[in-house]
Amino acid sequence: MVHSEAATADVLVAGAGPVGLTAAAELRRRGISCRIVDRLPARLPYAKAVGIQPRTLEIWDRMGFVRAALEAAVPMRGQLTYVNGVEQPRLDLVLPPEVPYRFAALPQYETERIIEGFLEGFGTRVERGSELVSFVQDADGVTCRLTTPAGEEEVRTRFLVGCDGAHSVVRKGLGLAFEGGAFPEEYMLADVELDWDLPYGYAVRAMHHDAGGAVDDVLVCIPLPGACRYRVSMPVPPELSTAAPTGADAVAHGLEGGRAPELRHIQAVVDRMSPQPATASALRWSSVFRISHRLVDRYGRGRVFVAGDAAHIHPPTGAQGMNTGIQDAWNLAWKLALAVEGAGAPGLLASYDAERRPVGQEVVGRTVRQAAEGVQADPEDADTLMMRQAQLLVGYRGSPLVQADPQAEDGAGTGAGPRPGDRAPDCGGLSGHIAAYPMRLYDLLRGREHMLLLYGPGPELDGLAELASVVRGHAQSRVEVCAILAEARPEAEADAGPAAPVPVYRDGRGEFARMYGVREPAAFVVRPDGYLGARLCPPTLSGLEAHFRTVFGSGS
Repeated sequence: MVHSEAATADVLVAGAGPVGLTAAAELRRRGISCRIVDRLPARLPYAKAVGIQPRTLEIWDRMGFVRAALEAAVPMRGQLTYVNGVEQPRLDLVLPPEVPYRFAALPQYETERIIEGFLEGFGTRVERGSELVSFVQDADGVTCRLTTPAGEEEVRTRFLVGCDGAHSVVRKGLGLAFEGGAFPEEYMLADVELDWDLPYGYAVRAMHHDAGGAVDDVLVCIPLPGACRYRVSMPVPPELSTAAPTGADAVAHGLEGGRAPELRHIQAVVDRMSPQPATASALRWSSVFRISHRLVDRYGRGRVFVAGDAAHIHPPTGAQGMNTGIQDAWNLAWKLALAVEGAGAPGLLASYDAERRPVGQEVVGRTVRQAAEGVQADPEDADTLMMRQAQLLVGYRGSPLVQADPQAEDGAGTGAGPRPGDRAPDCGGLSGHIAAYPMRLYDLLRGREHMLLLYGPGPELDGLAELASVVRGHAQSRVEVCAILAEARPEAEADAGPAAPVPVYRDGRGEFARMYGVREPAAFVVRPDGYLGARLCPPTLSGLEAHFRTVFGSGS
């Protein structure tokens, strides 16, 4: 056994799927040493999770590699639904114009390739063929035992993050409950080409209802990059069906080995269910899978955390699973980075469970309900439903890490702009003094940590600049500051130019004021994960100090 007394990395990430890769990439982007291990010798060439939500694209924008994803993906424009061969109203995936990205489809192996390439830019590679088999934590760190191609290795690390899937070793090692249930049905997944002429960029869901109105057959096709290429799912024929695994630790979820459907199995369902005659060809891979719905009772304990399928599993309805897991990792990584640096408040890491477990609970409940009743069955208006499916309504109001909103408490202004804990929306039309083109707010936030946005309705900078200077000192230089002004008189341009104590941008089209619901001086703290930590109207030093103490502790 290879033995290591000292910590070989600040964080060990178990599992190199999209969730683990996101966690590792975010840690390395912040300069935190990290190892990431995966038991598989190579990425699986399977189009498992394929739906990419707009919120995930916003995350990748903030991280800095969204362009690679946009160039590799195909648009998801909507869904065509057929019941007993009769076309139903078309579902178009439409979002407000201020949302910067739309829905997309990308095979999971491509998602992994893109994030892994980004991670390698920081000098960190996935250690393949290496598996976490056990761990023990104490007050100062975690001792992990790995099996590697070179033999067993004992690793000492400060934190451990389990992104190791539905059968998570980390979850089991923590002794966490994983309650839920399973669907009795088995399904086939396959990656094929279909020679129909249905509209490009639309998913297809064809269902058959029996005499009692129950669904007794279904074909779901999700577009993939490539001509006429789809990931298809459908019920398993009797000849491929097996009993579900049993036992206290059995989790019947995901792909199952040993039973690969053939093209003839796929074609038989296409012949029954396709809305028009079609031939399936070019089978790239296939598998049988089962679906369970479970949620862990807590997202971590001590120095060990779980994320993604290790914490929540549910039906693939609405492509929520992988995207939710990526947001788990996104939420946890910046907090771990501050903890490693000794700059986080005592309750910072505990906020991961407080913020993300309610999200997992909502997603599990919603996807189970939608699997039984359909996406359109949710009791929300169409616009709200679309924003929720896009994961743009995920938020952390009431979190111990976001500042209480006095306007919400007294009922004033609750409908104007985002509140603390909400996603910080994008806006356009910002201009500087050198760039001759309008910028987006997300251009200013890309690659940054905490950002204090100081809004002023006029050209005056004196009060805002003084506040920015004091905040920088109190927050240990961990907060970047910029001012957004509604207008600027010509004589004020020089004062607000390169010599100004903070970068200054003009809200020339009033989009920031409209999206953030402000007309008077205000301060917004945007967290590293793109959510508002605080909103102060008017901005006060005491209010900002109180918020930063919840993040950085008494030393802020």
